[in-house]
Amino acid sequence: MYWFGGMGPAMWVGAGLFWVLLLGAIVWLVVELVSSRQRPEVPSGPTGAPAGAPAPESPLAVLDRRLAAGEVDIETYQRVRTELLEPRGGRP
Repeated sequence: MYWFGGMGPAMWVGAGLFWVLLLGAIVWLVVELVSSRQRPEVPSGPTGAPAGAPAPESPLAVLDRRLAAGEVDIETYQRVRTELLEPRGGRP
């Protein structure tokens, strides 16, 4: 009647864990699918940043900000500014 004496306690625990994990995976999948549909997709601008995001600072603006914050001294500021403007022909 019973094959190998039926299911022992280990088989009952194993079968229970299998079904709990399977149902948990199904619930997780449904939640992920529903939440991904509710999240609006953010269109990106020409730089790849999300539309409406602030434009990235130019290197000169970063340098000016660092000088104003006291992160660089005047000599370093002038040297780096000259190096940044050289490829542009001296134009900012």
